[in-house]
Amino acid sequence: MEKWFELHRTIVMPAHCDVYGHLNVRNYAAFFDDAGWHFPAMAGLKLSEIQARGLGTVTASLTIEFHHEVKAGQLVLIKGAITRVGTKSFSHELRLYEADSMRHCATQKATEVCFDTAKRQGVPLPEDVKAKLKAIALEPAPGRQAADR
Repeated sequence: MEKWFELHRTIVMPAHCDVYGHLNVRNYAAFFDDAGWHFPAMAGLKLSEIQARGLGTVTASLTIEFHHEVKAGQLVLIKGAITRVGTKSFSHELRLYEADSMRHCATQKATEVCFDTAKRQGVPLPEDVKAKLKAIALEPAPGRQAADR
């Protein structure tokens, strides 16, 4: 099974750029955020069903690394993979590519915590959700165990 999923495609518009003419940091974050919403579907989960259970996620940590400049008029593609599934959280990596050349331009790594939307607090991932996320997660590197949070 493919473990890296195509999650989002867009075009960089002039309004997405800063005074230097390249994609502004705030818009990298928006593109990555849009892509991340598609992970449930990749695991065979419907976002509407998760919401009906009173669940969501909150971002506990997030980093973005910028590798190559992206300018207005370029098409971008974001691929992502689940890198770890724990008790209450999961981690993922998203990679932004310039679509024509497939040049890897930026990487976002994040940890999401399962969240009870009524109680406004972190809760364990439901077992069925955890199993579906684990089914699409990258395998831990040899000799390493996935951390459990």
